[in-house]
Amino acid sequence: MYEKLGQYLKNRTNIDEPALEHIFSHFSFLKTKRNQILLREGEICKDYYFVNKGCLRLFTYNNEGMESTRYFAFEGAFGTALPSLIDQTPAFGFVQTIENSELLKISSDSFFHLVDTIPQFARVYRQILEWGFITAQKRIYGFQGFDALQKVKWVMQYQPDFLVRVSNKMAASYLGLTPATLSRIKSRL
Repeated sequence: MYEKLGQYLKNRTNIDEPALEHIFSHFSFLKTKRNQILLREGEICKDYYFVNKGCLRLFTYNNEGMESTRYFAFEGAFGTALPSLIDQTPAFGFVQTIENSELLKISSDSFFHLVDTIPQFARVYRQILEWGFITAQKRIYGFQGFDALQKVKWVMQYQPDFLVRVSNKMAASYLGLTPATLSRIKSRL
C-alpha cells in the first residue's frame, strides 16, 4: 500500500526505513469512486492526498458556471487544495477523483507535524511547493502567449498521458479552450 509513496520519498531525499515507517503511520487508505468530490468550494481543506492509483482534479466554476480545471494529480503525486490546507481558510474550488482511485490520505495536522519533525519530509514538501510554483508559472506565462495548437502541444510535451486519461471537457477547461476546439486540434495531430 505504501510502495509508491516510499519510492516517491526515496527519489527526492535520503531517508531511512524507520523514518519511512513513521511517515506511513500517519497516512490512511482511501478508496474512491469516479467523480467523487473530496472537497467542496467554501469548505476548509483538512487532508492532503497521495495518489496510488487514479487521478485527482482541482477545479473551480467561473461566474457563468463554466468549469476551470487548475491541476491534475496522477499516480505517484500529491494533490489537494493547498492554499486552504496551509491557511485553513475556505477553499476556492473543488477536489474530485475523476477515476476510481486509491489514495493515501494524511490530515493537515499530521502532515505539518511531519514537516516540523522530519527534515527529509520537510525537504520533500519544499520540493512539492517549488515544483508546483514553477509548473504554475510555466503554464501561466506559456498559455498567455500560446494559441490553441501551442497549448495542446505544450501539454503533450510536459504531461504526455494527460490527453489520454482526461475527458475532452476537463482537458479543454484546463487548457482554456472549448471542447470543440480541442477535438479539432487533436484530430489534426
